[in-house]
Amino acid sequence: MQAQAKVDGAQAARLGQDLTPLGGELAGNAAGTIPRWEGGLAQPPANYQPGMHHPDPYAGDAPLYKVNSQNLSQYQAQLTPGFKALLEKNPEYYLQVFPTRRSAAAPQRIYDATRFNAQNAELISGGNGVDGTAAGIPFPMPQTGQEAIWNHIMRYRGEQFSSVTNVAAVLASGDYNLIKQEREVYFLYGRDGVTPKDLDNTLFYYKYRVVAPSKLAGNALVVQETIDQVLAIRKAWRFSRGERRVRRLPMLAYDSLQPDTNGLATADVVDSYNGAPDRYEWKLIGKQEMLVPYNSYAVHQKGIPYENILKRDSVNPELLRYELHRVWVVEADLRKGHSHPYHKRRFYLDEDSWQILAVDLYDKSGELSGLQESHPISYYEVPMFGSTLETIYDLKGGRYFVDGLDNNEPMYNFNADLHPRDFTAQALRREGN
Repeated sequence: MQAQAKVDGAQAARLGQDLTPLGGELAGNAAGTIPRWEGGLAQPPANYQPGMHHPDPYAGDAPLYKVNSQNLSQYQAQLTPGFKALLEKNPEYYLQVFPTRRSAAAPQRIYDATRFNAQNAELISGGNGVDGTAAGIPFPMPQTGQEAIWNHIMRYRGEQFSSVTNVAAVLASGDYNLIKQEREVYFLYGRDGVTPKDLDNTLFYYKYRVVAPSKLAGNALVVQETIDQVLAIRKAWRFSRGERRVRRLPMLAYDSLQPDTNGLATADVVDSYNGAPDRYEWKLIGKQEMLVPYNSYAVHQKGIPYENILKRDSVNPELLRYELHRVWVVEADLRKGHSHPYHKRRFYLDEDSWQILAVDLYDKSGELSGLQESHPISYYEVPMFGSTLETIYDLKGGRYFVDGLDNNEPMYNFNADLHPRDFTAQALRREGN
């Protein structure tokens, strides 16, 4: 059964008029605290040079105010339950709130594709797949929670990139070990010139190799990400240095735990949410004005020692930036017959980019158990808006997990020479020998 999501020509014509090209509200809010979208950061600032950690175009902004455990009642209407819990749990933690800068931008061809999608894209397979699109946001005027979450899954992130980043699971004691990974991603969806037929149910290809510490160095993983994962589950292979062989992973999805995360990260929390939506019932709550991570250049800058970022109870709040933005709120409730540590999730999606900025996580008893954050910047040389750092807080256990630490590594290369043949079991085997 197909779930129609197309709009008519009059509705599609709103994109670029009263709506941004990706479906956000073009105008600011009545209070003047959210400005009009003026095109975002579509060009690099004058002081940017290729290969740099991205200079902060808003470095001159001063914080408007701080939200902490003492004054959070004043701002609770703009705080997710997860942020409120984090502030209440950690009296020394705070959110620095800066002027709102609507910096999200994408290439013109992504805007053109999004307008096409508004009249042509549709959910298929009970909402587990999307048809009629090969680039752009599939549902810029979403009518359901499934459509909104597909907008995040299929948002533009460039055509390919290579990176070196670190992950860390920070224990309640404050202890952690950094794990350095080389990552490569080749996107098929969103690639210039690709048609729906070319996709063959493929979203992207992904690979990482552990390069440190030495006891883990050499372990590697390859993923071929499908669009409809109920029709064809993602294919994943892992190379274990100790075993010196490549193994096909029967399941790397849903609630299966990611390796090297101390049990803090399930497979589907990567990129805030990924994979098939079939185990949840999705509900589109609507839009709200919320305080969310945005323009997180300070925590992205080159040379910051990682110990200055990773504090015992949280990421160093002095390095984080929060702004007031309109976000789409989507709730997901676990369907009967399925298991997952998170029985309910509430997602907060940026109206200008469809990047998930925060997620409240609830356990099987209905209690708030976790908070996810994505701290985004504009990769303005692409241009593309996406997270530079992702966190998962275990609110009950006092632990947290961080992914994306790149301050002392080479910057992302969005022109990496990659090909789908680099993301196979055979390629993984060759590299491991």
